[in-house]
Amino acid sequence: MIVEVIGGTDEVPEVQVADVDDLARLHVAVGAVTDEEADAALRAADLGRLEDGTAWIDVAALRSAAESRATADGWAQQWDGMVEQARTQGWVSDDGASLKVHVEPAAGA
Repeated sequence: MIVEVIGGTDEVPEVQVADVDDLARLHVAVGAVTDEEADAALRAADLGRLEDGTAWIDVAALRSAAESRATADGWAQQWDGMVEQARTQGWVSDDGASLKVHVEPAAGA
């Protein structure tokens, strides 16, 4: 799954969730926007925030954004497995509400 932060209409960054059926990977892809713009876009979309080059993505908000478009059999179980795997790696916030996610440049950025 990819959380994309890309230039949108009138150069206002937009956030979209892509590849919702691929729960073997999760990252934030940032297009030609600054870290400040990416952070503001994630916050405006209520999906998370950017902090010191790392994204913190809200677990419930991401699931809500992705699940309605998911088509893979057993998606909910795969989701739970992804979150549990992140927990074992120390990539879940202390309160369990956010996933620590690495940030990559978006394709073509």
